[in-house]
Amino acid sequence: MRTVICYGDSNTHGTMPMATLDDLGRLPKADRWPEVMAAALGAGFEVIAEGQPGRTTVHDDPVEGPHRNGLTVLPAVLESHRPVDLVILKLGTNDLKPRFSVSATDIALSLGKLVRVIRASGAGPAGGAPDVLVVAPPPVEEAGCLAEIFAGAAARSRALAGPVAREAARQGAGFFDAGTVIAVSPVDGVHYEQDTHRTLGLALAEAVRCRLGGD
Repeated sequence: MRTVICYGDSNTHGTMPMATLDDLGRLPKADRWPEVMAAALGAGFEVIAEGQPGRTTVHDDPVEGPHRNGLTVLPAVLESHRPVDLVILKLGTNDLKPRFSVSATDIALSLGKLVRVIRASGAGPAGGAPDVLVVAPPPVEEAGCLAEIFAGAAARSRALAGPVAREAARQGAGFFDAGTVIAVSPVDGVHYEQDTHRTLGLALAEAVRCRLGGD
């Protein structure tokens, strides 16, 4: 049995596209991309979804709270679920918010820091290092109720995949560009429709098989 942690934000949580800021809808569990991926991988894999709405890479959120900092929570998550064979690291979208004032390169370097934390955790099999697959999120759009919160993010998000790919390679991690297979919902420009989750889950199942092996 190989254990895979999906460490991400609202799109790993399964948050539905939001018509208003008060929408808290969540897709049924079987329709979220980690569960789609788990079903495609089969019985030889345990997939653990660790998605938190608003989660950043390394930033305390001055509006939504310091608990959204992915770096702070990560060591506890790894320790809770060890031994871990692979961590799918899918963050960066929330870092695009103008409140953080960071570039695409800074987001990539922040993901690199998380990769180093994972590798140094001793949470892998026999106290070793878990493998890491870094997933660059698809570009966002400035749309609907989230348009102002993500003002200016659309252009920067289109420049994100390249730096993330280079940083993943520098850290010896795997890389997958989600923007090559999915796009965000036009409803809010950030979250994914149900069929998009399915497409991503199936694509990442194949990426996991390539990374870890297995039928």
